Amino acid sequence: MKLLFTNIDRAQRPRSDAAATAGDDSLGRGMDLALTVLAFLVIGWLLDRWLGLFPLFTIALVLFAAVGSFVRMKYVYDARMERLEAERAARLTDGRTSRDGLEGAA
Repeated sequence: MKLLFTNIDRAQRPRSDAAATAGDDSLGRGMDLALTVLAFLVIGWLLDRWLGLFPLFTIALVLFAAVGSFVRMKYVYDARMERLEAERAARLTDGRTSRDGLEGAA
């Protein structure tokens, strides 16, 4: 079974700038989350090894990093959605203004 559009090159596929940016942005956020949790894991492990309290700092710092990262992602997401909603509202307002001007001229 052959899928439709299999002969189209990736370069020829229509792709908006927003889609390209969103994919790159998501990859960066994922790497940020993973590296932050890993860094806090290593720091917690080193502290536990140095103080002899093996699971205490490792668990506490990993939980701190995970919760902090998810809270940060929520705030970034909320800010982006507010910006996109404002842009959408501005486009709708601009569209109504240009249509009203055209209707008055006709």
